[in-house]
Amino acid sequence: VQLQASGGGLVQAGGSLRLSCTASGRTFSSAGMGWFRQAPGKERDFVAAINRSTGSTYYADSVKGRFTISRDNAKNTLYLQMNSLKPEDTATYYCAATWRSSWSVGDMNYWGKRTLVTVSS
Repeated sequence: VQLQASGGGLVQAGGSLRLSCTASGRTFSSAGMGWFRQAPGKERDFVAAINRSTGSTYYADSVKGRFTISRDNAKNTLYLQMNSLKPEDTATYYCAATWRSSWSVGDMNYWGKRTLVTVSS
């Protein structure tokens, strides 16, 4: 599976961005998909995920109510709509695919290339 993330950029606090992650290879619709982020000097953290079969979504507390994860299986694309952005959302964002049963970093099977999000105050 190849994952390509895009949509990052520079935005002012309070603004919005939408990240996209396009998948190719193994059947996209059969994978659980997630977004993770890594700030400079910190570990990679879970942001949001969407279940492969039910479409159930999961969010880190820090982004709940501001970020929305979604997927379009017909387009093999995963999205992350980010609203009310804060400077602390500044990080490199990664999409990931998993056929395992958890959303931990170590349980992701494939990682996409990063996209950088910078939120200015």
